Amino acid sequence: MSINLRTVYAFAREMYPKISTEYVQYGTAGFRGKAEFLDSVMFRMGVLATLRSRYRGGAVIGVMITASHNPEPDNGVKLVDPKGEMLDASWESIATDLVNVSDQDLEQHVAKIIKDNNIDITSSSHVFVGMDNRYHSPRLLKAVADGVIALKGNVREFGIVTTPMLHFFVVAANTKEAYGKPTEEAYYEKLISAFESLRNGQLENGNYKNNVVFDGANGVGARKMLQFIKRMNKSLNISVINQGIGPGKINDECGADYVKVQQRPPISMPIVEPFTRCVSVDGDADRVVYFFTNDKGEFQLLDGDRIATLVAGYLMDLVTRSEIDLRLGLVQTAYANGASTDYIVNELKFPVSCVPTGVKHLHHKALEYDIGVYFEANGHGTIVFSDHAKATIATAAETKASAKTLLLLIDLINETVGDAISDMLLVETILNHKGWDVKDWISTYNDLPNRQLKIKVQDRNVIETTNAERDCVKPEGLQAEINKVVSNYKRGRSFVRPSGTEDIVRVYAEAATREDTENLAYEVGVLVQRLAGGVGPELTQPGSAHL
Repeated sequence: MSINLRTVYAFAREMYPKISTEYVQYGTAGFRGKAEFLDSVMFRMGVLATLRSRYRGGAVIGVMITASHNPEPDNGVKLVDPKGEMLDASWESIATDLVNVSDQDLEQHVAKIIKDNNIDITSSSHVFVGMDNRYHSPRLLKAVADGVIALKGNVREFGIVTTPMLHFFVVAANTKEAYGKPTEEAYYEKLISAFESLRNGQLENGNYKNNVVFDGANGVGARKMLQFIKRMNKSLNISVINQGIGPGKINDECGADYVKVQQRPPISMPIVEPFTRCVSVDGDADRVVYFFTNDKGEFQLLDGDRIATLVAGYLMDLVTRSEIDLRLGLVQTAYANGASTDYIVNELKFPVSCVPTGVKHLHHKALEYDIGVYFEANGHGTIVFSDHAKATIATAAETKASAKTLLLLIDLINETVGDAISDMLLVETILNHKGWDVKDWISTYNDLPNRQLKIKVQDRNVIETTNAERDCVKPEGLQAEINKVVSNYKRGRSFVRPSGTEDIVRVYAEAATREDTENLAYEVGVLVQRLAGGVGPELTQPGSAHL
């Protein structure tokens, strides 16, 4: 098989010319931006995925077209490595360089990637491509596919799928179907079969009632949830809102990010009974949060921290009852509510690690345990089981019912990445087994009030952090000022970190009372504006609608 790299240049020049000179960087979420500027990016990521597959000996590489929780006009792309993990960090800079090079230099640059990485350009290459349901995704999917074809790679298009589904397909193919078949039907079958076996016909138990309202964010998660419902044997009564039908736009005043950040239900939320379990996922269905309103009409959030503590406690109980010796650990980021960390360490006695924001950091750390639980506060997370854990559990399952339950949980959990639907089914399983409703769940500990702000700055790179982003080392003096402010508040904690995609600095604050939290966030925000080159409007004192 001979490959002429002139084809890559011709494709780029004629069909996918680079129309933006703005420098873009491959980050935790891959590349993201306005859809009209992404055609050349997508084409080049098709090229890169083909090269990555050859570099990895012909293993399947995934390309997911989505902007996740971003507004509908945005889109993005991220690559999935053979084990379902994010693109290896060493290739992030290769991706960044490839996307930013001019059309004229593209052919030469691709040749350099091939030479530098000793890639056999004649070997086989396999790329799986999926997309969310944004109106511009089909056009961008074609650009990716053409990038694969330009280097004579094999491309398989899955059409509209959730991000976790594409990860599932990649792992299924690369494990020679040991993880499952790389088809949509096999994905549904694996999760539903495990869920219904765990339920074992018991649809209600104690305070647990078999009703859930599912906010699909007008995204692909809504479509797939409807497909789940068709295939489930009425084992979970789910009402789907924000299905993506009609005027509603993806993530617009709905979805996991909106509910988490705004601390309120989706705008389109129907009136439901107090304490009804409600679930919100994001646009590509890799984040999930729960919420409800109490009998006073007050909004109550059960976010990724709550899911993590529920799951960790349940797994520890099953492992203890199975009488097996496994290393369990829970991984959080600095965004985890301080009350959740206290509960995990002091009540559950569960080991906790803190890593920088971004699922790749959490996933990597979780792999160090036999059973690693990780969730970001935004609801993105999963559980990973080592081969040793799986073998140990399988042996114990011959005699212990609790170990049999663990084996079924392994099939229910999409270990490859945070999967909103899989995580929701896991939460429903645990609540059912415990006989808990949302009141029981939220009563395990009291969250500290918390607040997040976005501060516009001239250049986000002036902020540098260490200690899993909890300490700011640049600009000099900023952390010392933050420490002074924090010391004035009971149970106060605050940190700042640069956005991965835009020139803003994110401020997180928590304290013993809501008023203290608002004041702390404001004070730290003002420090960032003053010491880190703020360019936005000045922050307004707490109590204003503009804060």
